[in-house]
Amino acid sequence: MPAAKNLAPKKTMKKTYSLINAKIARPRMIDAIKFEAKKYLKRSRNKALPEGSDFWDFDCRFGRAEGDCQPIHVSAINKTIDAADASGVDGFYLEILPRAATRSKKPKADADSDAQPAADDEA
Repeated sequence: MPAAKNLAPKKTMKKTYSLINAKIARPRMIDAIKFEAKKYLKRSRNKALPEGSDFWDFDCRFGRAEGDCQPIHVSAINKTIDAADASGVDGFYLEILPRAATRSKKPKADADSDAQPAADDEA
């Protein structure tokens, strides 16, 4: 049997965006960048998962340049782009790296303890 193929998306999104363009208005540039990031996330999530993984997680970094990036959560990409636009920067760097991950289940003890106080309040 041949060796198992690595099913992780091979392409990562590492891109420096310039917000200065003579032909395209700045708000349309921002919208296009957000759409490109959303499209990349959707494509990556549709890839086949390796065995033992539940979902695709993403390691994201954002900054003015590649050297001064800070990690951000995937859900904060649009907010961070909006904040960069509001601060008036001329460009920024966005990096999205997909990785296979497994969801951790909540312990049942926590779920039961949350349900009990609600019953006590009614009594």
